[in-house]
Amino acid sequence: MVLILALAIVAIVLGIIGAVANGWFFLLVIAIILFVADMAYAGIRWYQGSGQHPTR
Repeated sequence: MVLILALAIVAIVLGIIGAVANGWFFLLVIAIILFVADMAYAGIRWYQGSGQHPTR
């Protein structure tokens, strides 16, 4: 969970830098790709982890 949060924060920071800095549009693109990949990874982990709890 910490990895997902850290990657999301890095993606947001890169996106802000890429949007504000002149000529650094590629950082914005990298941030968007990183954020989408991070959300996909989080969704896969959440989906796979939801059905593995034993009943009591």
